[in-house]
Amino acid sequence: MGKVTKEVVNSPNVWKSAAPFSQAIRAGDTMYVSGQIGVDPKTGKLVEGGITAETRQALTNLSKVLEAGRMSLKCVAKCTVYLGDMKDFQEMNKVYTEFFTEKQPARAAFQVAKLPLNAAVEIEAIAVDCQ
Repeated sequence: MGKVTKEVVNSPNVWKSAAPFSQAIRAGDTMYVSGQIGVDPKTGKLVEGGITAETRQALTNLSKVLEAGRMSLKCVAKCTVYLGDMKDFQEMNKVYTEFFTEKQPARAAFQVAKLPLNAAVEIEAIAVDCQ
């Protein structure tokens, strides 16, 4: 078995955090996408509108990072969702199912004490090349 090349993936269409991490790493046919929050790439600020708007923007950002790594949402095998409050779980799910309409990936969801920029949601993913 040959060595797997590790490729840094950063989308110019997604807000880049000042923190020291890549938006994603592609290792062979697998891509590991860092947690995405609902930051508008044009303003660098969280979108307004609470959990619904933040989930939509976080998943849009996730999609753009996947595209930069030559993948799409259809390639996502696993998502992890971090919520600032589990009371937002159902509203997050409504938006989530707009993006993952069929063959939904495996998923875990957790409530955490605090997210960057006081976001309501953060979503990370693992994808496999399905193109």
